[in-house]
Amino acid sequence: MPELPEVETTLRAIKSFEEKIVESISIHNPNLRWLVDKDISQKLSGKKINQIFRRAKYLIFDFDDYQLIVHLGMSGTLRIMNRKDNFFKKHDHAELIFEDNKLIYNDPRRFGSIHVTKSYKDHFLISSLGPEPLSRSFCKDYLFKKIQNSKTNIKNFIMNQKNVVGIGNIYASEILFRSSIDPRRLAQTISNSECNLITSNSKIILKEAIKVGGTTLKDFFSAEGSAGYFKIQLNVYDRENEVCVNCENLISKITQNQRASYFCNICQG
Repeated sequence: MPELPEVETTLRAIKSFEEKIVESISIHNPNLRWLVDKDISQKLSGKKINQIFRRAKYLIFDFDDYQLIVHLGMSGTLRIMNRKDNFFKKHDHAELIFEDNKLIYNDPRRFGSIHVTKSYKDHFLISSLGPEPLSRSFCKDYLFKKIQNSKTNIKNFIMNQKNVVGIGNIYASEILFRSSIDPRRLAQTISNSECNLITSNSKIILKEAIKVGGTTLKDFFSAEGSAGYFKIQLNVYDRENEVCVNCENLISKITQNQRASYFCNICQG
């Protein structure tokens, strides 16, 4: 699943569409996690994109009267193509067509979504989201206060988008490894100083990943068509039975909340 760095990488690749007019929108297959609004072309065709920005893992296209929300789901991608190029890929769902080129949404697993709304802040997918991990709001004091009544493990806690947005399975594993915290620990047992480690390392790791373009996973490519490169720097994720980068212990893999967790028993013990 694309996480915050992958979505941020995609955002940076499509920022060039700001101030451009959407001439038309073609919906090839409206069947995503939610049906695409059948009136989307009528609402947005001929309108200028004022700004494109990100909230959590959602890409927001801001028009005068509407806002277009795009979520990449588990395997969704955006790609930029020349308008004259009629090459169609399997699982292409929608095209935003401009004067010279087009932006195409592709999603093989169909867990993504496309919505048109008057206010993204009030949309049901966004209204209850937690703070951005790179913001000042996500600090040790916020996290320490938030975990006090939690009954879940710390890894699941930081992956909950109501607590903090944009951190998925890959980066949660990496953040906890760098913080020397066992992913199985109950969130409410995490100390204030450990909260400082988690929030600080979240910012460091996510910034590192954004700088190099996200993670190299089979489903992720930026809108420009290039793969991310952060996977070569992953310390624990997807490294079961490989030697820990800090000690000679082998990386362990367990299942938590139906997701794979990777960690070092020694460094995170």
